[in-house]
Amino acid sequence: MEYITKLLVDYGLETRTAGYLANVIMILLITGLSMVANFITKKIVLRIITHYINNNRYTWDNIILEKKVFQKLSHIVPALIIYYFASVFPSYQIWIEKAAVVYIMVVMILVLDSFLNAVNAIYQTFEVSKIKPIKGYLQVVKIFIFIIGGILIIANLIGQSPLILLSGIGALSAVLMLVFRDSLLGLVAGVQLTTNDMVRVGDWIEMPKYGADGDVIDISLNTVKVMNFDKTITTIPSYALISDSFRNWRGMQASGGRRIKRPVYIDTSSIKFCTDEMIEKFKSIHYLADYISAKEEEIRAYNEERQIDTSNRVNGRAMTNIGVFRIYIENYLKQHPKIHKGMSLMVRQLEPGEHGLPLEIYAFSNDTNWVNYEGVQSDIFDHIFAIAPEFGLRLFQNPTGHDLQNLMRVNQPSS
Repeated sequence: MEYITKLLVDYGLETRTAGYLANVIMILLITGLSMVANFITKKIVLRIITHYINNNRYTWDNIILEKKVFQKLSHIVPALIIYYFASVFPSYQIWIEKAAVVYIMVVMILVLDSFLNAVNAIYQTFEVSKIKPIKGYLQVVKIFIFIIGGILIIANLIGQSPLILLSGIGALSAVLMLVFRDSLLGLVAGVQLTTNDMVRVGDWIEMPKYGADGDVIDISLNTVKVMNFDKTITTIPSYALISDSFRNWRGMQASGGRRIKRPVYIDTSSIKFCTDEMIEKFKSIHYLADYISAKEEEIRAYNEERQIDTSNRVNGRAMTNIGVFRIYIENYLKQHPKIHKGMSLMVRQLEPGEHGLPLEIYAFSNDTNWVNYEGVQSDIFDHIFAIAPEFGLRLFQNPTGHDLQNLMRVNQPSS
């Protein structure tokens, strides 16, 4: 600075004017040098780094490049030049140095933030990320980085030791607990969710209290995002998954079987003993032939052993159309290619009610895909509804307008 001022004075300028002009020249020189350094860093150094990263066999460094860690780090170079030349302006040296240091700190905070984002993205390329996500933990680290960075920036501006500010945080602990309440609860919940493997990205969960019924797409420090089946997104507080109950369908998906549990309501007035004609008819049904023969022999032996008079059907044992129908459905399900053979399978009667006798089908399909599962379930009940009249059974339903019209037509006197 003194050299430039002296040179300008030698050219005939006044000392005061030469001093102002020297300041302007130095500012322009420093600005130009910073721009050149910034150009070299971004256009040459970054291009060399980018070329090397894009042409090696690793993928993790591509993610770091994608998160712009190196681009943000390059902003430090001009700040270092300004900090180095701060002594050129003695009157403003302290403020220039403080401004440069604050800028460097802000850049470093942003660099660390981008680096942690890159770490999370790299971790998500592994299968274990679906079981144990680390996004919540990284967000806690970010909070600490921003807090410590803020303390260092304030300490630098006021010229005090950061330890003095840290000692004052104890008095603000209650305020901090209130401000970061959700984050602290989310951190505790995240640890419990991960440790107990309660929920993973990709799990189908159901939480009616929050209107959530779909797949988990993101688990963060404070929230869990669920994409519902209607493509809407529900955001649930992380700690709600600990404090409230929810249903996770992962076990069903992992087992390879999805439960079918639905009753068919039988009109009780259509239930009756099987006649000889009905029994002969049932023998010709593929799924019943062996059962009918074995059951006939069992009933005959039982009645003969006890010398029961079978001329009256009330006496002794006899087959009923509802019992044969139940066995038919059971054998039909056992032979069905879409029913899981290694899981529970039964056809049972529930308590009769105002809608008739519920005959419940309890089985598991071997396809857990929702669309395929619904197709399998529909095919099974289509068959059951169509075959029930062959056993002399009527399915129950409340009277419709069509039924009332038929009733009126039957009761209408002929002219």
